Order: sequence, then structure tokens, then C-alpha cells
Amino acid sequence: MLDINKAIESLNWDKEPKGLYEPIGYALASGGKRLRPTLAITAAEVIINGGLINGTVIDDVLPAALALEVFHNFTLLHDDVMDKARVRRGRPTVHVQWNENTAILSGDQMLIEAYKLLAQVPSNKVQRTLEMFNEMATGVCEGQQYDVDFEQANNVSIDDYMMMIEKKTSVLLAYAMQIAGYIAGATPAQQEALYRYGLHIGLAFQIQDDILDVYGDPKTFGKAIGGDICANKKTLLLLTAMESADGETKAELLQWLMAVGQDEQKIAAVTAIYNRLGVREKCEAVMEEHTAMALEQLDRLPRNEAAERLRELAERLATRKS
Repeated sequence: MLDINKAIESLNWDKEPKGLYEPIGYALASGGKRLRPTLAITAAEVIINGGLINGTVIDDVLPAALALEVFHNFTLLHDDVMDKARVRRGRPTVHVQWNENTAILSGDQMLIEAYKLLAQVPSNKVQRTLEMFNEMATGVCEGQQYDVDFEQANNVSIDDYMMMIEKKTSVLLAYAMQIAGYIAGATPAQQEALYRYGLHIGLAFQIQDDILDVYGDPKTFGKAIGGDICANKKTLLLLTAMESADGETKAELLQWLMAVGQDEQKIAAVTAIYNRLGVREKCEAVMEEHTAMALEQLDRLPRNEAAERLRELAERLATRKS
């Protein structure tokens, strides 16, 4: 399979003004799972039956795969400013390493760079690729706004939450696969299967992220544990707890949600409530359900080595620790 890290490293950020481009290189060099471009390249390989790994078709898909990764990291720069996050992938966030204005402006430039990469796909595929990319980007922004709105809302349901993470997280993975499949020549039915696989993987991924934010190891997770609890984020864990709790436990949980300046105690107390209610196990069951739905989509795609990698990826994401 094409080495996506080397392809990302080949992007040139040694340009002037350095105050604009250095933070972009910093953000992209911080690693990460490279999940979106990996899914895109793998989706293309499924359609071309795992062949031509260094051939024309993969070369055609690569600019879109890179655009998706640059776009994803652009959203992280802005999200970290909005969330006041101080650590990303074990390193200071861009707005901490530089400042908020730099994170905003460098993030803006990353969005432009993503579109410049998209312009490099075959000319007969550019229009539809841009349409899908724009649909995806709009979904991500809508999901982020819902996430912000939900922080102050008192009537968020589990269905509301699932809709939000579908837009904020899942559509990026879903469109990564559909766009790559389209460029590689997938049929409409195959494109739909790729999209659905990515959608359910994205939902499972975000639920696992919510679980790790409470139960993960900071050394492997790459950021502090309990951030969602401190920010009163409406995660699946919190909403499941609210739905499962009796009156007394719900009152205790609401009291802790209103607590200010007691982060360590708040994290410990809310986690203890989750443990009493079996919240982790309930959320893991939902995650496993979406993983299974993703795997079902593979039956609608060609069976080859690349498709097997998608199967292994789904199973690995469900048990990841970071």
C-alpha cells in the first residue's frame, strides 16, 4: 500500500511567511492515525482489486486523500481554539505553541490548501469530487455547531447526539471512501457501500473516543483524560447516564455538571456514577453494533486483500487505546 506518511511529508510548508506555514507543518507532522487518507487509498484499492498500487488510478486518488487529511487537521486547529484544548497528540496545540490568531489564520490556509489539492484530481472527476467534498465540509461545520449548542442545552437526546457525531466525525470518513471510490471507478452501489462503511466506522470511532476520554490512559490517548466531563460535553456516556439514572443519581449528576473549579473531583465523581450505572458497557455495545454494520457493507464490495484490510481496520478501531 502507498505510504501515506511519506506523501504527507512531501508537502512543502517551507514557505514565506513562516508565521503562516510553519504551524501547518507542525500540525501535520504531529502524526495521528492518518485514518481518512488511509481509508481513501484502501477504498480505491478495493475497487481496482488491490492492483496498480503505484499506478495511474492510485496517483489519481492521492490528491483527494491528501486534501482530506489537510482538511481534517484544519478543523482540529479551529476546534482546539474553540475548546481551549492545550494538548493534541501529546504536543501543545497550535494556539498554545503560537497563539489563537495564528491557529485561526493557518487553519484558514489549510482549507485553501485542501482545495488546491482537490484541483489535481483528473479533470473529468473534479466537479463531482468538489460537490461531495463540499457536502462533507458543510456536514462537519454543522456538526461542530450542534456540538457547541448542545453544551448549553438541557434536552439533548441520544438521537440528537448520534446525529451530531454523524455530521461532525462520520461524514468525513464516509466521503473519504466515497470520493476515492468514485475517482477509482466504483459503481453507484459500490460507492454507497463504501460510504456506509465509513459512516458506521466513524460513529464507532467517535463513541470509542468518548469512552477513552474517560477511561483511557493519557500516555497513549495523547491528551488529558476527563476533558469532556469538565466541559459538560453531551457525549454518549453522559446521555446514557442521564437516561439510566434514577432521580437521586440524576440529581447528583446534575449537581456535578454545575460544579466549577473542581475538575479533579468532578472527573472522579462523574466517572464513579458512570461505573455504578454500567455506562461504559452500554456504550461499548453501541460501538460494537456500528462496527458490525460497517462490516456488513464489505459483502457488497469486491473481495480482495484491500477489502480484508478494511475488515481488520474496523475490528482494530473497536479495541484501540489511542
